[in-house]
Amino acid sequence: MYPHGRSLVKRLAAETFALIGHTSDDTPQFVQEAAKEENLTWRSFFDGGGTGGPIATRWGVRSWPTIYVIDAKGVIRARAVRGEAMDRIVDELLAEAKAEAGTKRRGR
Repeated sequence: MYPHGRSLVKRLAAETFALIGHTSDDTPQFVQEAAKEENLTWRSFFDGGGTGGPIATRWGVRSWPTIYVIDAKGVIRARAVRGEAMDRIVDELLAEAKAEAGTKRRGR
C-alpha cells in the first residue's frame, strides 16, 4: 500500500487531492517512526492503539488497510479499491470535480 500511496501523491501533486491515513498501531511514536521510515508524506491519524478506536468504530473499519475514496462533496464513492482500480476512480472523480468547477465558473 505505501509504494502505491507515494506514487499517487506524487502523480497528483498539482491536483486538489488528499490521501489521508488512519492507524491503530501501538503508540503515536510508533506511527511517527513508521511514517518517517516509509517516507509517508500524507497526514495519518492515530486511533488510540487498538482496533476499537473512535475513528475505526465510526467508519466501520474492521481490517487494515481499508480504503475509502471520497469525492469533493464528502460522499464515499468507492470502498476496498486498490492499485489501478483506485487510480481510475480517483482520476474520474478529479475530472468530475474539474468539470463541475468549470460549469460554476461559467455561471451555469
